[in-house]
Amino acid sequence: MTSRTRRPVAAHGQLSRPSAWSQLLKVLGIAMAVVLVSGVGVAAYVGYDLTHTYVAKAVTLDGESSVPPDIGAIKGGVNMLLVGSDACEPEFAAEFGDRCSDPENAGERNDTNLLLHISDSPRRVTVITFPRDLMVPIPSCIDSDGNDTSPASKQAINTTLETGGPKNGLACVARTISKLSGLDIQFAAKITWGGVMKVTDAIGGVDVCVANGITDPDTGLNLEAGTHTLQGYWALQFLRTRHGVGDGSDLGRGSNQQVYMSSLARKMVSAKVLGNPGTLLKLANTVMSNVTPSTTLTSPTLLVQIALAMKDVPLDQINFVNYPVFTDPDDPNKVVPDYDSADQLWAALAANEPIQVTGQRSDAVVSATPAPTDPATDPSAGQGATTDPSATPTPGATSGPVELSKNISGQSAAQQTCSNGNGFSG
Repeated sequence: MTSRTRRPVAAHGQLSRPSAWSQLLKVLGIAMAVVLVSGVGVAAYVGYDLTHTYVAKAVTLDGESSVPPDIGAIKGGVNMLLVGSDACEPEFAAEFGDRCSDPENAGERNDTNLLLHISDSPRRVTVITFPRDLMVPIPSCIDSDGNDTSPASKQAINTTLETGGPKNGLACVARTISKLSGLDIQFAAKITWGGVMKVTDAIGGVDVCVANGITDPDTGLNLEAGTHTLQGYWALQFLRTRHGVGDGSDLGRGSNQQVYMSSLARKMVSAKVLGNPGTLLKLANTVMSNVTPSTTLTSPTLLVQIALAMKDVPLDQINFVNYPVFTDPDDPNKVVPDYDSADQLWAALAANEPIQVTGQRSDAVVSATPAPTDPATDPSAGQGATTDPSATPTPGATSGPVELSKNISGQSAAQQTCSNGNGFSG
């Protein structure tokens, strides 16, 4: 694999109240979603100045005026949309070849769509991945000029960011997913490819397990079997690869991203990050500089409340699931919603019931044999995965886990999984 020069990330001073970090543990454990909340929440908690630039670029969502100032008053749980944008930022455009140099590829698309649901007490966290090739009804949105766009009965979900344009793209993605899920989305944020690279550099990289080698000329990934610590550019390319894992589909890509997200969750609650206030403050600064938030995410009080709501959620109750789909009968390269299976998921979340994933994972992911853990140093030690029928329910649960449709795949943050690559070329 070609070696790369790491770009430096600005360092910052030490915190005057390091004990405060214990209040924000688990919010740091859910991939981009948790990185966002933790970074901004930690910054707010320690008195970090929410800069004019951060607030000025905030986007207004539907129904923001009805969001209460206390998340405890939000009935049915908190919903936050995280959008990964493929915008070609000048700083990184040279890294992505034709994607950023070919005029026919112009525009900004929502490359990744994650809906984070934090349930009412007892707190559980579910992150739903919507594939970018999902064909769905697109509602009328407001574009950057303030005009209403035409609705579409069937269109790829990854076009919605561009539909709303630079000013309202995030709001258009949120409106589309809200209509699809039936959930009110109170918070949203967008992060670019460049932002993902900087965030992974700020935490010192993420360890990913590769069961079989990965070779993908499109992203430049060439990883042999084993565990790799990926930072910056290569972490992003791991998240982007689809032809290097499984059957090369976007569904496999989504499952492969969950390998990364669950590993990130475990790293965030480890001593390497939580035991280093300087690293956390660097992360906060990096997130603040690279995220476009909804205006509701500019309130320091709400951000800390979100962080505190998640801090005691065990890893086996943090679930990553793939939105259920069928192959599009009009295009075998696209997918359409499996509404019946999705309704089962939405009903379980509305009832705040623990969930059990029964569907087979994509062939892009295989289970890993967990390494021995030390309960004194590993916060996830002793926590069972929700996909294990023998797992002990979370204290406070009133019933056993709801077995989701076999068309819903995923994993918990407690599970250790590996990417099932297409082979290492050497």
